[in-house]
Amino acid sequence: MAHQEMDQGMQAQEQSHLGGQTVGRMSEPPAVLTDKDHHYLKDALSWELLAMKKCHQLAGICQSQEVAALANRLGSMHQQHYQRLLDAVDPQKALM
Repeated sequence: MAHQEMDQGMQAQEQSHLGGQTVGRMSEPPAVLTDKDHHYLKDALSWELLAMKKCHQLAGICQSQEVAALANRLGSMHQQHYQRLLDAVDPQKALM
């Protein structure tokens, strides 16, 4: 029963509802990106970079070790997201 609930939870995470339509998660980027896609990816890269910088800045000024550790973990998460987006846009620029 617990395994079945986990499978359902994972499926719910992989799909979202958009205006009555079920939208699945892409396993890989499309072969051709439109100008709109490029603008969205540029914005997403900027958002992730800013979030990463803010988290690391917060970690540096926090007096609580617990909060600083959490901010560092969040910053690392945003850095990973940034790298994944960068890899999708230009695999040769991604850091491995």
